[in-house]
Amino acid sequence: MTRGRDEGQRDGARRRTPDEAEGKRTRTGGYGGAASNVPRPDKAAARSELHVRTISSIVYVAAILACLYAGEIATSLLAAAMSCMCCIEFFQMMRQAGRMPYMSVGIAGSIAFPICTLLPSGYMIVVIFLFVMLVGIWYVGTPRANVFDVSVTVFGAVYTGVCMSSITAIRMASPGFEGALLTFGVLGSVWANDALAYLVGSAFGKHKLMPLVSPHKTWEGLFGGMAGSLVVWCLLALLHPCGIGWEHVVIGTLVVGISGVIGDLFESRIKRGVGVKDSGKLMPGHGGMLDRSDSLLFATLAARSLLRIWGII
Repeated sequence: MTRGRDEGQRDGARRRTPDEAEGKRTRTGGYGGAASNVPRPDKAAARSELHVRTISSIVYVAAILACLYAGEIATSLLAAAMSCMCCIEFFQMMRQAGRMPYMSVGIAGSIAFPICTLLPSGYMIVVIFLFVMLVGIWYVGTPRANVFDVSVTVFGAVYTGVCMSSITAIRMASPGFEGALLTFGVLGSVWANDALAYLVGSAFGKHKLMPLVSPHKTWEGLFGGMAGSLVVWCLLALLHPCGIGWEHVVIGTLVVGISGVIGDLFESRIKRGVGVKDSGKLMPGHGGMLDRSDSLLFATLAARSLLRIWGII
């Protein structure tokens, strides 16, 4: 009895709910309003950070460009690799929050979903079946696991793998240059949104967007980011890849742009719940792959949905 009680106490101490984590952070001045007492970095440090972010972004974009140009298979492998890294970072954050995801199967699912996009739809059903069955078997055979651990496992694979598979689906709109240009345009609209939001928000931001979720995001940055996204969609209409026209510009800008902002805030909310600043350290100046891809996950899924409605993919 004593041993069981001790193990229960240790398990209880290890498993903190997100609300408990947020409550502790609010009292100690974490990422909310209490953090205003923390000294802001000087201008030299800000310029240095921007320099590092820029170099890291150039390498990131160059790798994606190369895979888009190489074709659908290379794009699918890239999406799977990015999804895998995002899923690992997500699970690591969940473990810090006291959850116990089935990491091996969850990560395998995050890799399989983007790759299966290349195959007929029947294969995706098989992968989903195997994924659900393996998670179910693990849950039945693991007394320490609870339904929240199952939820985290399934959501981690869907959040990263299914959303990231949208990159592959968009690239498959055309096997040649047009498909690569369309995919790059969609990704470019997200990157332009992120970059302009950061620059405009840093220079002119005064009105907080959602200070309790992401204290540095402002309404000025939001509108600056949407302007950047609009420019890219206008360029897509001019180049007209795969039938993209001016009638798609406004809806594409709003739906994809706002979805990207929600994706960014969604990941910020996850990090607040866990009590971490970055999801990882893979990309200097950005944090982890999930930090760099948070808006991309929601935005590309939105773009995929629009392109399917428009009959382009």
